[in-house]
Amino acid sequence: MKIGVPREIKDHEYRVGLVPSSVAELTRRGHAVLVEHGAGAGIGFADADYAAAGAEIVERASRVWAEAEMVVKVKEPLADERRQLKSHQVLFTYLHLAPDAPQTRDLVESGAACIAYETVTSPSGGLPLLTPMSEVAGRLAPQVGAHCLEKAQGGRGVLLGGVPGVPPADVLVLGGGVAGTHAATIAIGMGAEVTVVDRSAEVLRRLSAQFGDRVRTVFSTRDAIEQLVARADLVIGAVLVPGAAAPKLVTRSMLATMKPGAVMVDIAIDQGGCFETSRPTTHSAPTFVVDGIVHYCVANMPGAVARTSTFALNNVTLPFVLALADKGWRRALADDPHLRSGLNVAAGQVTCAPVAEAHGLAYRPAETLLA
Repeated sequence: MKIGVPREIKDHEYRVGLVPSSVAELTRRGHAVLVEHGAGAGIGFADADYAAAGAEIVERASRVWAEAEMVVKVKEPLADERRQLKSHQVLFTYLHLAPDAPQTRDLVESGAACIAYETVTSPSGGLPLLTPMSEVAGRLAPQVGAHCLEKAQGGRGVLLGGVPGVPPADVLVLGGGVAGTHAATIAIGMGAEVTVVDRSAEVLRRLSAQFGDRVRTVFSTRDAIEQLVARADLVIGAVLVPGAAAPKLVTRSMLATMKPGAVMVDIAIDQGGCFETSRPTTHSAPTFVVDGIVHYCVANMPGAVARTSTFALNNVTLPFVLALADKGWRRALADDPHLRSGLNVAAGQVTCAPVAEAHGLAYRPAETLLA
């Protein structure tokens, strides 16, 4: 198979779909790999590193999109990229289609087989290709939240960990999954007072066992969130409904009860965000203010630490890339029900139920399409 790796074009996105060691694994198996010039420069890999791994370096992304049978990326294809996608191609990347009707429409019209990292499952029911980026985003959230709390950034002027004689900041984490757990880990390490809210009693027990009295756990209800938001200095939204749009847990009316200059970091923004007032931002312009509350809603948070993120992502995507290349996408998906869960769009049809429901489109199970 011929695999293509274009340079990412989203704002300040320096991650890359394949690192040279991953390319070497593919070329050793007889596959051809096209890598766009400069694709790995943002994380310290020169074109020569890819060439040494057996890749062919091409000057323009248009050639990658024209010749590749499978395109491996990190972020969802932007409009210009989607126009180049063809019906015989496989796209393997993060898609986050539920909140993105234009992308969904374009992918359906392309006829391509579009496999989303974020809906590939594991035998234990987890999301193995989403997990490493959730870990990164979770660990980043208290860090960027602490920066946004600085007065010069529009925040309250509060130090997350406080100092002797001055209490630390109050951090509220909505969601105790992978991202929420890692956010709590870092916030605790920075000395903050941390509360985690979740609807699963099992998750709350796990958090209590993991952190002991260093974190407060609260069962999620509307009333509980209203009370906790009002006293928080930093709110981190880390709620995930696999494949679906994130629920809006913090409403516009709740902002009026918050401390002026408080900060909200929405990790769930890729799936539409879990704050009613959220809208996607970029690393170039990461924040905006609504009713005196600073919002950080960067849609590619892990791109800020691109080298760490790229290696973490390649560690989990490579086995699936190899399977797709070795077997072809139809056989690879037929053989592996967990990879099959990643198929969101193929042959002009939506094969992910939450995406179809979000956009009022017909749903066709991947199993029937493959049959």
